Amino acid sequence: MAMHPQFPEFKPIELEDRDFIQETLGRYQPQTSEWTFTNLFIWRSHYGFRWSNYRDWLLVLCTTSPNGLYALQPVGPPSRLEVVRMLLRWLKEGKKEEYPRIKRADQLFVSEIQGATDLLIEPTRDHFDYVYRSEDLIQLAGRKYHSKRNHISKFLRTHSFTYAPLNNDYVRGCSELTESWCQWRRCEEDMNLLDEWEAVRQALKHFSALRIEGGVILIDNKVKAFALGELLNQQTAVLHIEKANPQIPELYAMINQQFCERCWRNVPYVNREQDLGEPGLRKAKLSYYPVHLVEKFQIRLAGDEKKKNASDTLKP
Repeated sequence: MAMHPQFPEFKPIELEDRDFIQETLGRYQPQTSEWTFTNLFIWRSHYGFRWSNYRDWLLVLCTTSPNGLYALQPVGPPSRLEVVRMLLRWLKEGKKEEYPRIKRADQLFVSEIQGATDLLIEPTRDHFDYVYRSEDLIQLAGRKYHSKRNHISKFLRTHSFTYAPLNNDYVRGCSELTESWCQWRRCEEDMNLLDEWEAVRQALKHFSALRIEGGVILIDNKVKAFALGELLNQQTAVLHIEKANPQIPELYAMINQQFCERCWRNVPYVNREQDLGEPGLRKAKLSYYPVHLVEKFQIRLAGDEKKKNASDTLKP
């Protein structure tokens, strides 16, 4: 049986931790894309994620940031101000962090601590999640989705395809597609792309154990696009990964529409995660017309000098 670490002890995230962590997240019904076990697990190396229990709270640390150790938003019941102060003090005094920070806090979390004069709460726009109506992503109705429909129409005119649920028969094909994509994007020259490649590999390698949903598009019986996602909360699915053959640009519109139609038509909303401040990615996410953005915040102690370079190149 997995041992659950008790604060101040932390341990790396492992597959055996899935049920406990996912049950904790299920009680909270998170709105931000970070909070699925899958996301924590596949990005665990990039962020150096370690986790612990504090009373009824799940605590997660990022240990590989060049700007020092920081915590993700604690997940648990109310009395949030108490756990925020405790965690920031521990980072400052126990871990000797000059600028202790809690990142990726959601609106529900910060609403309870908003009036605390000893804390500074700052929005971090680059990490806001994009949320869409699943019906919009499936139907692509109206003038604003005209270009998306054109992409799909062009694809259908020039290709015959099959959509299939992702299973073990297609994992190798997905891996080969990701490797080809990475060669095209020259991942070896970009550490962030290399880390993303590793996250995709982890998701595919442990696809069954993670219990996530997936779909593939096959052309001539070969995987040319795939997507992975899961329920974030009772009303929202989160899409973790989309990859497509870069030589067929219309495939991204096709896999997005098909995956949403086949897997998420009974879920009202789809969270397509953040843009990390990348202009091209921001433009692409806005082009699908989100119904709202999920705000995220950084929390730090008032009186600390503001850390200018507090960027976080992650994904989750």
